Order: sequence, then C-alpha cells, then structure tokens
Amino acid sequence: MRRRLGQALGALLLVVGAGCSHRVPEATAAEQVVSGAPTVYVAKRIRTLDAARPLAQALAVRDGQVLAVGSREEVLAAVGPTARVVDLGDATVVPGLTDSHGHLAGLGQALAGVRLEGTASLDEVRKRLEEAPPTAYQGDWLMGQGWDQNDWAEKRFPTLQDMGVRLQDKPVVLGRVDGHALWLNGEALRRAKITRDTPNPPGGIIVRLPDGTPSGVLIDNAMDLMNGVIPAPTDAQHAARLTAALEHCARVGLTGVHDAGMDLRTFRLLKQWDKEGHLALRIYAMADGQTADREQYLKDGPFQGKLLTLRAVKLLTDGALGSRGAALHTAYSDEPGQQGLLVLSPEEYSKRVHAFIARGFQVATHAIGDRANTLVLDTLLREMEATGKKDGRHRVEHAQVMRPEDITRLGANGFVASVQPTHATSDMPWAQDRLGPERVQGAYAWQKLKAAGAVLAMGSDFPVERPDVLAGLYAARTRQDASGQPPGGWQPDQRLSGEEALEGFTVGAAYASFAEDKRGRLKPGQDADFVALSVDPVDGPATDLLTAQVRLTVVAGREVFRAAAP
Repeated sequence: MRRRLGQALGALLLVVGAGCSHRVPEATAAEQVVSGAPTVYVAKRIRTLDAARPLAQALAVRDGQVLAVGSREEVLAAVGPTARVVDLGDATVVPGLTDSHGHLAGLGQALAGVRLEGTASLDEVRKRLEEAPPTAYQGDWLMGQGWDQNDWAEKRFPTLQDMGVRLQDKPVVLGRVDGHALWLNGEALRRAKITRDTPNPPGGIIVRLPDGTPSGVLIDNAMDLMNGVIPAPTDAQHAARLTAALEHCARVGLTGVHDAGMDLRTFRLLKQWDKEGHLALRIYAMADGQTADREQYLKDGPFQGKLLTLRAVKLLTDGALGSRGAALHTAYSDEPGQQGLLVLSPEEYSKRVHAFIARGFQVATHAIGDRANTLVLDTLLREMEATGKKDGRHRVEHAQVMRPEDITRLGANGFVASVQPTHATSDMPWAQDRLGPERVQGAYAWQKLKAAGAVLAMGSDFPVERPDVLAGLYAARTRQDASGQPPGGWQPDQRLSGEEALEGFTVGAAYASFAEDKRGRLKPGQDADFVALSVDPVDGPATDLLTAQVRLTVVAGREVFRAAAP
C-alpha cells in the first residue's frame, strides 16, 4: 500500500469498541504472580514448529521468555510449585503470528472513515457516503477508502459525477482498496487546483474525461497532488488512530507487525510508547523511503528498542494490478498499449538502494508487475556485486507477477518473498483478464518461489485486506474465497500445506526481520510470543479457520488480549 495515501487522507478519530485492549488486563487477586515466578500455559495442543518437539501440551513462561515446553507433568516438574497455571482448555497454541506487510496508521484511518470494501454498486457507495459517521470527517473533508471497480457491474473507474449531488459542497476523497488511486469529487479537485491544464506527474496519471477535464481519479504519483491540501491530523487524532490499530491487531491474533513504509511522525510516537512501556505488539518498522522523511532516516540510521525495531526501508517501484498501474514487460491483456507505471525511475531507485544499504538498512521494495520485479532484482544484484554485501536479506514486497527466470533469481540469491495470501483470492476473478493465461502462471506463485529457495514471509497488506491472520491462513491453504470457490482452488498447485502456511506467519516472518534466533518457534530461550486459537490451523479443516476465534494473544510473556468468556 502507498504510504502517501495514508498521509494524504490523514488520521481520523476512532471510537474504539469494547472487548479488546492492547494493555494488559488486570489480574484478579487469585491470579497475582509472585515476582519472578513462572506462568505455565496448558492447552490441548501446542504447535511449537520446533523439529525437536513439534507438539506439546504445556509451556512455561518467565521474564518474557519460554522457560520449558513439554507435557503438563514435565513442565510443572521443571518450574516448581510457585508457578501460576493457566488452563486454555481445548485451544491450540501456536507461535506468535506476525503480519509481514501491514500499515498501522492506514488501518486506524480505515477503521474510522467511510468503509467501501464490498460495495457492489455506485448506488451502495453513495448510500454509505450519505450515512458517514462523524469520525469520517477531517475538518470538512469527508474521507473513506476501500472501493474497487472490479466489484461493480460496470467495471470502470468512477468519475466525480458518480458521487451524486448530495455532497457536492463538501470535498470528498476516497482511496481505492489497493491504496494506488484516489477518487475525488468536484470540490476536492477545485481545492487542489487540479484542472485540464494540470499535467500528469512522472509515474502518475490524472484520469480524464473525453473532453480532457479531470475525471476525479488520480493514480499512483498523481495522488501526491493532494499533499498539503487536506488538513493535517491533530496529535490526538494520530494517537487515537494508532491505538485503535494496535488493539485491533491484538484482537485478531497478531503478536507483531512489519509496518511497510512508516512515516517519521508515526515512528517517533511509537518510539515514545516503546520507551514508556506502552507498546504491546512487536513492530518491525520499514522507514518511508519515498518521501522527504527518508533524509532524516538516513541521517539517524537503524534503531533497536524493546518492542520496536527500525532496520529496513520501504521503496516502491510500481503501482497495483487492479488499477493497471503495475509495471509489465508487455501490455495488459485487457488494455492494449498500457504497460503500467514505474513510480521511481530506475536511476532514482538505484540511488536510494545504494544510500540505504550503505547506511545499514535492509531494502524492502514494493514490486507487483513483472517489469518491476525484474528491475528490483537487477538493481539489488548489481548493488550486491559492487559492494560485496550479499547477506542483506533484502525483501521483495508482494513479488506478485514474475517471469520464471526472475522467480529463480529471487530464490537463488537469498531474497525474501513477502507475499499476501488474500491478495490472490481477492484478485483471482480478474487477474487472468489483466495478464492472460500464460503470464498469470507466474502470479501469486508461492510454491514456485519456495521451490526456487525463497523464504516466504506472509502478511495481509492491511488495510488493503483485513488484518485477519486466520483469513490469510485459509487463503494460503485453499486459494479459495469464503464460499469455497473455485472448487479445488485457483491454480491449486500453488496452495500451501497447513504447516507451510503457519510457517509463513511465524518462522518466515522472523527470518525476514533477522529474528529467527528469538522468535517464530516455541522452545526454551525464545521470546514468549504465542497465540491460542479455537482450532488447529495445521491439521484442522481449512474451512474451520473462517469461523475460528482468537482466545489469547501473548507478547513477551504479557497477555495483550484475552477473549471474553462465552
């Protein structure tokens, strides 16, 4: 997702629902723990992902680390009589689940604004806009996101006229589901001074009507025309957005998030919370390498706190497939002559890669189209050869449409494929239309990437998709939508097993953040990050994941979410 979209739309105040907190719930008197004494969690099944002992029934936690793993009797005997025992009943416990590609500030904004995901028509969009909650306004600007023209009967980009006349006196800005396009009404265009004479910026498109006037849709770098036009969020709004996002992530079972392109304002606030002990999830921050913030990040260098790490930089090379902004080697199959957009020139991308690698950063690059993926691999391999630095674990974010030879190069050269399973199940109705039957064989090709030697780190790209890690596990195993379509799964040879899917959100995520010695498995000495689920995500029926419940989320031995008793 484009971080500039989050900056342009700004933060919106969110009223947080009950039932979840990213702060630790108060223990009852009976649960008070003697300082330094361990806590033993007992469950029907504990999947450790440790080859030495893959299954257990109990684990002991002390001082934020796993102390012992085994049967209930073994663990209690190992830790002694002072231990607090927590019986999780028939739950399955798994290592801490990490979303390897999400956007916390964008999630908070999406939760507060007009939600347009799943709208089936322009009429439904207009209805939701007319029923917008007060939190959806930033000043007098109405904010929303999530529209996708591919879900409508008429699969075309909307125009400013499609918003109707009810809101014509208020500026309206609506982000596309993938974060690579904005839909504006006439008042928003007027305030931004975007006219028929405004040229397309490099790497961006102002979509126009037949008479040359702006249609209301801005694609990729054209969205930057809104920078400075929309009022900035207040500090209180910004903090409320991040708080809401963190609470939501804990509730859906995430113990960590790799934030893909964090702006300085957000980083500094999270750094303050981490120092004060108020940050409950592990955050692996990728510096925003697209905007002017990158200069300060380069000056300051990487950072390591308690739960907050800054070691990577996020760069973008192209747009998204749904808006035909993904950069392809040859034209789109459903739009001859259109090959997508490079949002950074090859020269500028190479310059930024060189600067950040020299400063000690891992480079994580958004690449959707096959041309963008080729550019990323060419640039990184050239830089690695020139500097001799070949152990950077550089990441290709999405690795979505790739030529066979580039899949081989990615796997053979130590790169991480950061992929999002629900992107495949969201895009499958129209991906072949965009790419054609041959090129689509290299799209969302998880097993081909694994066979080439790539480590898969899995995420959702929230708020483009829901930050529901159980939905991600389901999509990875089935390559089907929630109704079970298509039968057998889309390109079923690329499905993952239950254990492979779980590893993508645990072991793979840990490796992608240089933390495989600390996290990703449940064994003595590793961090006590784990999640208790109502189902077994490995051997249980995949369809059970659609209705499964998160019962407990634990980070560094601290309970950050516990479901209410039924």
